[in-house]
Amino acid sequence: MGRRNDHKGQLVNTLFTMLLFLVFVLCALFAVLIGGKVYENINARTESTYRGDVALSYIANKVRQGDEDGMVGLTEMDGITVLQLKQEINGSEYVTYIYYRDGKLWELFTDTESGLGVNDGYEILECDEVAMSMDGELLSVLTSGDGGGRIWLSLRSGG
Repeated sequence: MGRRNDHKGQLVNTLFTMLLFLVFVLCALFAVLIGGKVYENINARTESTYRGDVALSYIANKVRQGDEDGMVGLTEMDGITVLQLKQEINGSEYVTYIYYRDGKLWELFTDTESGLGVNDGYEILECDEVAMSMDGELLSVLTSGDGGGRIWLSLRSGG
């Protein structure tokens, strides 16, 4: 009878060890699954914020580079509000158009006489909607979406 109890004791010890190992494996699996979901959420939020911040920074830097008297303004082309930054190079007038179309920020650098339009630009960044407005010497750029924001740029050169 003593042998039977020893065998039962070993069986209980083995089952307890296996059950404890199973609990450990399940806890590790749940920790990995939860960690993966947290990583996905953080990554999605960071990317959304990145897109909004980059669009604002890009436009702000372009405006600061081209802020000369009468060279920065808003216009409309094919129903799209377009930021235009004019400049003179070797006696010819060139313009940089920055605009939002089809879920992307676009840029077009061209001679003013070229006849190119918003369909001819280059994609800069995929982002949520970008809206621009101007009130006197104050340019407002607004990005929407989760990472959206707003920046106000005061044209120092007289607009």
